[in-house]
Amino acid sequence: MQAALAPLSPVSSQPSFTPAADERWQLLDDPTEWLEFGQPGEGAASSGLWSSHVVVQGMHCAACALTVEAALRKVPGVIEAQVNAASQRARVVWSATATRPSRWFEASAAAGYPLLPAGSQIASAQRSRDLRMALWRWLVSGFCMMQVMMYAYPAYIARPGDMTADAAQLLRWASWVLTLPVVLFSCGPFFRSAWRDLRAGRVGMDLPVAFGVLVTFVVSSAATFDASGPLGREVYFDSLTMFVFFLLTGRWFEARLRDRTAGALEALMNRLPDSIERLASDGNWARVAVRRLAAGDVVRVRPGEAFPADGLVIEGDTSADEALLTGESRPVPRSCGDHVLAGSYNLSAVVQVRIESVGEGTRFAQIVRLMESAASRKPRLAMLADRVARPFLVAVLASAALAAMFWWQADPGKALMAAVAVLIVTCPCALSLATPAAMLASVGALARGGVLTSNLQALEALASVDTVVFDKTGTLTGDIPRLERVYCRQGLRPGDALEMAAALAAQSMHPVARALVNAWQAQFRAPPDWVVERTIETAGLGLEGLMRRPSANARTCRRTRLGSSTFCNVKPLDVDTAQVHLADDQGWIASFVLAEELRPDAAAAVAALRAQGLTVRLLSGDSDSAAKEIGARAGIDFAQGGCTPEDKLDVLWRLQAERRQIAMVGDGLNDGPSLARANASFAFGRSVPLSRARADFVVPGERLASIPEAIAQARKTLRVVRQNLFWAAGYNALCVPLAVMGWLPAWLAGLGMAASSFVVVLNAARLGIAAAGSQASR
Repeated sequence: MQAALAPLSPVSSQPSFTPAADERWQLLDDPTEWLEFGQPGEGAASSGLWSSHVVVQGMHCAACALTVEAALRKVPGVIEAQVNAASQRARVVWSATATRPSRWFEASAAAGYPLLPAGSQIASAQRSRDLRMALWRWLVSGFCMMQVMMYAYPAYIARPGDMTADAAQLLRWASWVLTLPVVLFSCGPFFRSAWRDLRAGRVGMDLPVAFGVLVTFVVSSAATFDASGPLGREVYFDSLTMFVFFLLTGRWFEARLRDRTAGALEALMNRLPDSIERLASDGNWARVAVRRLAAGDVVRVRPGEAFPADGLVIEGDTSADEALLTGESRPVPRSCGDHVLAGSYNLSAVVQVRIESVGEGTRFAQIVRLMESAASRKPRLAMLADRVARPFLVAVLASAALAAMFWWQADPGKALMAAVAVLIVTCPCALSLATPAAMLASVGALARGGVLTSNLQALEALASVDTVVFDKTGTLTGDIPRLERVYCRQGLRPGDALEMAAALAAQSMHPVARALVNAWQAQFRAPPDWVVERTIETAGLGLEGLMRRPSANARTCRRTRLGSSTFCNVKPLDVDTAQVHLADDQGWIASFVLAEELRPDAAAAVAALRAQGLTVRLLSGDSDSAAKEIGARAGIDFAQGGCTPEDKLDVLWRLQAERRQIAMVGDGLNDGPSLARANASFAFGRSVPLSRARADFVVPGERLASIPEAIAQARKTLRVVRQNLFWAAGYNALCVPLAVMGWLPAWLAGLGMAASSFVVVLNAARLGIAAAGSQASR
């Protein structure tokens, strides 16, 4: 596939950037690097579409996100760009036949927002450096603010005649000198961002802040240099430094809290080690980069290290932390002969592992793709907030101008301060962060609990569900049922019937098919002596193929079917348990009775769902009696068997026509249409890739309790989103009139602006903290 996309000389022969810029990003134009931060779209070999995930630097608000999106979409070949301000990540869909990553990387950098490949260690290091610099700016502003307040205090308490004009002027000069570091150093990011926006002809959220700081400093400096001039009556260095300090305080804590949410997702996605010890051909151990590993390599993993790939333990016994991958919060034993998963941690002892799957073939890579997709997409409510951000900023500038004009005749100094207060106090940051901050906090919390989110919008849908529909096999019951009895036609031995069924079942990933394969291998420890050709699987019914002995002529192939009684055109057995049948053109060959074990926590999970006021239903492709028997044991009142994929879809249609909001939980190929149709969907356990692709949430472990926990978390998330939106709207509705009337000083406006964003992010962070506490108590 990469070879098909590589020869793009027409694109690369059209230079659009400087040689230095091209050299800076040229490594990203190597097709072998693209899988490190993205994946090809469907039919990429012909369409050339790729979906890449990147980290955006220097972004802290919705206006920044809109700017980056606009810059990326202007690049020819970029099909779609979504930037999430809360996670500081972007998803870019681009055509490899029309552009290269260097082009849109450079376009974003030219707009003032450099990009880094998602998952890059450089991104994490850069975020740490930015946080340290932000801390220094905050400390400088705080120190200078305290000194300026000390010099301003005498002017507040002095009575006429207590202080001479020279003493008052000296205090003003001292305040001016101490305000310089605040303006020149602490306010540097505001001025750079505002200047960048002005050069690009756009309005950003830092423009009102920079303008307010500059006006306040100029007015106060004029009063300091010319005390007898028109602006010489008042200085506002104390308000200015206090405003900057409060604003930087809010942004610092906001950055820390966002680092705990978006950063937590990044920490989960960067669990693989950079290097590992690999057994060399000479028998010695050599440390190599993880990306150089291949299937068949033997590696040595020490306690505290993460397993670099999926593999098999060939020496040593240990325990592993697989919380992210399976949702199991307790360490699980991993002895010699057991499988281990990439991204899980070795806890107890040194073990040797033979690599089986690397890179995109591991379950960890699938999880990373889901989390990157969730972190870079925008929920619907966030998109609505983003759309009003820019017009809101224009209205802010207009309101500030009107406030200045209203007060100018009475008091020019007060007119300027009223305009500054309006500029400072009105900021749509809180409105834009209200939804994504809460949803990202929940996504991180759900991931730590073993539920992976592929679509942020699904959290809103999940919070409103009133009906949960379960599949049976592999969901309420164990992944693979157990073969209990074999019935076969006269003259055929049960072992021979099982061999035929296992040979055909080996072509499918359905749990029933795997049960037959496992039963054969457990008895005979050898592959079935049959050749199967031209297999066709009909979702929810069974599969068929041409079967013959290896020594037989191809003309002796007979068409054989394995599946339900309807599919095989046979009469079902008079038993209440699950059964699968084998038939050929001559008729019935054998029937296999399977025993399904209800998952240990199934009844508790159903009870928890019902306690939340939800209706629980069971739809199964197995016989109606088997479905009702499992449903009764799980505590489900409504159970329906004999359902084809079309039947399941029809049930969902009818329920939704009754204005019900449906959450579907399934794991099989036949659940794909239902998962896609449901308002919210869970791919449970070892679900097939199609189910995972159609689902909003993936539960890679085997805890059914994750379903009611996820619904409860979604409901909490929507409550927090509503609280955040109410706070952001109420804050602006209250403070803007006060600022226009001149009743809100600049320092208090700065405190309100900082507090608005801080409160929103802090309220969102409660979701992650509360979830972490509940997981720790499990």
